[in-house]
Amino acid sequence: MSTHINAPEGAIADKVLLPGDPLRAKFIAENFLENPVCYNEVRGMYGFTGTYKGVKVSVQGTGMGQPSLSIYVNELFRFYGVQKAIRIGTIGSVKEDVHIRDTVIANAACSDSYLLNQRFGGLHFAPSADFELLYKAYNKAKELGIDVKVGPVVSSDRFYDDNENWKLWKKYGAVGIEMETAELLTLAAEFGRKALSIFTVSDHIVTGETTTAEERQLTFKNMH
Repeated sequence: MSTHINAPEGAIADKVLLPGDPLRAKFIAENFLENPVCYNEVRGMYGFTGTYKGVKVSVQGTGMGQPSLSIYVNELFRFYGVQKAIRIGTIGSVKEDVHIRDTVIANAACSDSYLLNQRFGGLHFAPSADFELLYKAYNKAKELGIDVKVGPVVSSDRFYDDNENWKLWKKYGAVGIEMETAELLTLAAEFGRKALSIFTVSDHIVTGETTTAEERQLTFKNMH
C-alpha cells in the first residue's frame, strides 16, 4: 500500500492506463476490461485491474493537473512496479486541422509548470514519449482507420489562461493544450519506465467548439 493508493501487493498490473477523471477509470474498467476488480477508492480516485484479451491491465484515475498526476504516478512507479503508463485524456486543440473528437498522440510535451524548474533549475529538459509505445499506438490507430494526429502538446498549469499563451505555443507547433503529460513523461524518464499520452480533442481553443462533461466521460473511446 502507499499513501494515496490502497492496493495490496500484486493488485496492480505492470501496464496502467491513466485517465484524469476517476469516473472515466470506472467506465473503462466496466466496458473494456474483463473481470475488473476495484483496488482503490481513496479520495474517490478509483483504480481497477482486469484483463484485456488475456493481458492483465490496470486503470487508475489521476485527477487534474501535474501535481495530482505526479502523486499517483510516483506511487505506481515507486511502490507497485508499473513499467508502462499511458495517459488517456482530453486535450484542447489549437490547430485548425485538428478537430473536436480527433485522436492525438503526444510525441513530446512543453510546459509552463514550475515542477520542471524545481528539478532542473536553469537547465531545460525535453519530456518525450517512449518511441516503442508511440510507434505501436500510431500503427494500431491506422490499422483501425483512426485518423490520428501526432505532435507536441503543452502541459499547462492554467486552465483559464487570460494571457492566451496558447497562441505562442501554437506558433511553435503545439497541437493542443492539456494539463498532465509533461510530468508523466518526466517521471518515466526519472524511473526508467515507458510512458505515452493519447488524447481525444474535447474542445477547440481557436474556434470555441466544445463537448459536454457526459460526452467526455462516456463517449471518447478511440484512445482506449
